[in-house]
Amino acid sequence: MQTPRVALLVETSLGYGRRFLRGVNRYARLHGPWGFYITPADLRQVLPRMAEWGGTGIIARLETPQLAKAVLATGLPTIALDLTYRQQAARSRLARMHEVRPDSLAAGKLAAEHLLDRGIRSFAFVGLSNDLPWSVERGRGFAARLAASGLRCPEFPLPRRDADREWGREQAILAAWLATLPRPLGLLACDDDRARQVCEACHVAGLAVPDDVAVVGVDNDDLLCELADPPLTSVALDSETAGWEAAALLDRLMRGERLPPQRILVPPTGVIVRRSSDVRATDDPVVRRAVRFIADKAALPIRVADVAAAAGSKRRSLELRFQAALGRSIVAEIQKARLDRARRLLAESELSVERIAAASGFSSSGYLIRLFKRETGLAPGAFRDRLRG
Repeated sequence: MQTPRVALLVETSLGYGRRFLRGVNRYARLHGPWGFYITPADLRQVLPRMAEWGGTGIIARLETPQLAKAVLATGLPTIALDLTYRQQAARSRLARMHEVRPDSLAAGKLAAEHLLDRGIRSFAFVGLSNDLPWSVERGRGFAARLAASGLRCPEFPLPRRDADREWGREQAILAAWLATLPRPLGLLACDDDRARQVCEACHVAGLAVPDDVAVVGVDNDDLLCELADPPLTSVALDSETAGWEAAALLDRLMRGERLPPQRILVPPTGVIVRRSSDVRATDDPVVRRAVRFIADKAALPIRVADVAAAAGSKRRSLELRFQAALGRSIVAEIQKARLDRARRLLAESELSVERIAAASGFSSSGYLIRLFKRETGLAPGAFRDRLRG
C-alpha cells in the first residue's frame, strides 16, 4: 500500500483535540510512516484538495454542511468526530460514518458523584446546544445519577433568539437564572469553556465560586482550567487513547477492509479537582472553617489537633460535629484532600510518585500508593498512564 496521507481536520485550539491528535500521531509513528495535512486552528476547518495531495484518508470534525459535503465527495475512508443529532438522523452516508464520541453519560455520572461527595444537595446543569449529543448526554448522565439519590437537576433554558446567544447578553440571562437557584449549588457545565462562562456569570450575579456555586467542567483542558478564576475542576477524558483507536480503524479502512459503522467511545478517567469545586457543603460554620483549613494546608504535615485549633474548637467536639455534618472523620477529610492534590499533580506534572507524595502531604510514597489503589483501583503510575493514553 502507498504511504498513507491523512487529512486531520481536528481543532488544535482545545486540549481535547490536541490530546486526540497525539494519539493519532503515536499510532502513525509506530505503524507508519504516515503523511499528515493539518491546519492549526479552531473548530472551523477546510479540506485540502485530496486528489492533488494524494490523500488516502480523513479524520474530521464536520462542523459545517459544506465541509461534510466536501468530505463525502472524496469517497475516502473517514472517521468523524462527534456527529450532531441532525447528522445522525440524515438519510445519507453521513449517518453511517465511523465515529469517535466521548462517553458523556459516564462523564456526567462522575461529576454528580464528585459533587454529592461534597455534601451538596442542590444541583443544576448548563449545556451548549440541544443538537450536540455530547452536551445533551452529559446533562442526562448528571441528572440520572442525581435522580438515583432522589435529587432534581434543573437545566439552564438556552435562549431561543440568536441575539440572546451572543455572550454579552446570554451572560446576564445566565446570571439572573443562577441567582434564583438554592445554595450551595453543585453545577455541571457541558465543557470547560462553558464552565468558565458559568464562573463569569456567577461573578456578575454576586455568587462566590465554590462557596455558593461549586462548578465542574468536562475535558480537563489543563491550560483553560488553570487560567479560569477560580481554577476549574474538570472530568478528564481519555482522548489520546481514542486518537490511537481512530487511527487504527482508519488504517484498516485504508487497507481495503469493509466494516460496519464503528463507534469509538472516549471514556472518562476521573475528576481532576481544582478550586472551583473544592468545598464541603455544611451549615456548621465551625466545620466550614475546618474544611477550608484542610483544603489550604493538606500538603503540610497537619494533625487533627491543628485543624481543631484553626477552627476554634476542642478536638472531641470538632470530631463529633464533623461526623454529623459530613459523615466522615477529620482524618478521612485530610486524606481526601491529599488524594485530590495527588491526582492533580499526576495529571499536570512530570513529578515522580515520590515527589508527588511529599508535595501532597503523605508521609511516604508507599502510603500514597496503598491509599491511591484502595480509593481508585489503580496505582498512581497506572492512573497517570491511563489519563494520558
